[in-house]
Amino acid sequence: MNCYKLKLATFGILLSILAFPSCENCREKEELSDINMPIIQTKFTADPAPVVHDGVVYLFTTHDEDGAQGFLMKDWLLYTSTDMVNWQDHGAVASLRDFSWYKGNNGAWAEQVIERNGKWYMYCPIHGNGIGVLVADSPYGPYIDPLGKPLIWQKEHWDDIDPTILIDDDGQAYMYWGNPNVYYVKLNEDMISYSGEIVKLPRIEDYQEGPWIWKRESKYYLAFASTCCPEGIGYAMSDSPTGPWTHMGHIMDHTVRTRGNHPGIIEYKGKYYCFGLNYDIFSLSTSRHAEQRSVSAAEMTFNPDGTIVELPYFHECKLEQVEPFNPYRKVEAETMAWGYGLKTSEFNTTGPKRPTPFVTGIDEGEYIMIKGVDFAAGAKSFSASAASHLWGGSIEVRIDAVDGKLLGKVRVPATRDEYQTLSCPLKKVSGIHDLYFVFRGTSRQSCNLFNFDWWQMEALN
Repeated sequence: MNCYKLKLATFGILLSILAFPSCENCREKEELSDINMPIIQTKFTADPAPVVHDGVVYLFTTHDEDGAQGFLMKDWLLYTSTDMVNWQDHGAVASLRDFSWYKGNNGAWAEQVIERNGKWYMYCPIHGNGIGVLVADSPYGPYIDPLGKPLIWQKEHWDDIDPTILIDDDGQAYMYWGNPNVYYVKLNEDMISYSGEIVKLPRIEDYQEGPWIWKRESKYYLAFASTCCPEGIGYAMSDSPTGPWTHMGHIMDHTVRTRGNHPGIIEYKGKYYCFGLNYDIFSLSTSRHAEQRSVSAAEMTFNPDGTIVELPYFHECKLEQVEPFNPYRKVEAETMAWGYGLKTSEFNTTGPKRPTPFVTGIDEGEYIMIKGVDFAAGAKSFSASAASHLWGGSIEVRIDAVDGKLLGKVRVPATRDEYQTLSCPLKKVSGIHDLYFVFRGTSRQSCNLFNFDWWQMEALN
């Protein structure tokens, strides 16, 4: 059995089990597009930290290293989107190596990033070594350590993880954190120092870890991973950023379908979204457990009294596209709504590091799907930058399904790892469609066909 058939066989067997464990055969034929699966499939991501800035969602995540059994986390990743369903991978924007005072090679736990006065501040817990802070002029970095030491480190315990930041309406900034207790301090305007004492909050019912703070209207909300195990997403409310906090129930109840969780909440284009984590992508390929997690997201709504409408598990939630995707620009290939089985990397097989990630691990029959692409009056050509070490393959441009209408096909020859721009004409298509890039091999090669860097379409005049 070749690599493509093996992946798809495993995927097909486990999809119905994973997505609908309480119903044996009633929805086995459900299309994948009807299931709200994790939004990132090319890497294992966890601890979502979304932030909205200038109309873009910047999603920072932690990163579970491939093949690890326990937690093996060395860097922090960044993804961006303007439509909530198609996400571009920007690779690792910071890592443990950015903290010169930490000599270990593991422990890059759940961060949060916030912008203030043109600077970007990343608050990074390093398990067992407190919480550090990095600063950059851009969300993409480079991030530097302005302190040369932890911002917070209570050495008598290991509670100092999972920071979350609130800048209140009066300009006062707060940092909250902790497992199994919640602490907070008042940050100074420089965002890298604090005033006053560390305050330990009274115990919040069902709280475990991963706090996430925000304000809506006149109310303060503190979401969190609820008591392990398995963890859900709970929340508390208050009339003040310093409490007292009243436990209000669940945003998403405890479920055996995920052992852990970590919420991230944003408002974007008039809607609220709850991000969390699960093991759904890893579970597509095995029934064993390992710390190989994935980020999911769902739309979140409120009752008239300000309480949150409880969500079902992510698979049954909504995540709708908020604007169409524009194909008439240079698009990085690592931008996608779905790319199961593919990987992204910044390192060629034999060549140097590239300035941006690219798609790799491409096998026969795998595909990238971009949701809601607006072709407007039509596209006349397609160009792609790709490189192949051996025999190459081809990219089929299709719409609406993997076996949907074929618009064009680009042949990727053997380039000896040199990237080339390859083009083909396209059959006329107009309006909004899901776009599929389906990858095909050759008679000599069906696995690791080529690397895919970027693509662009040219509109009809």
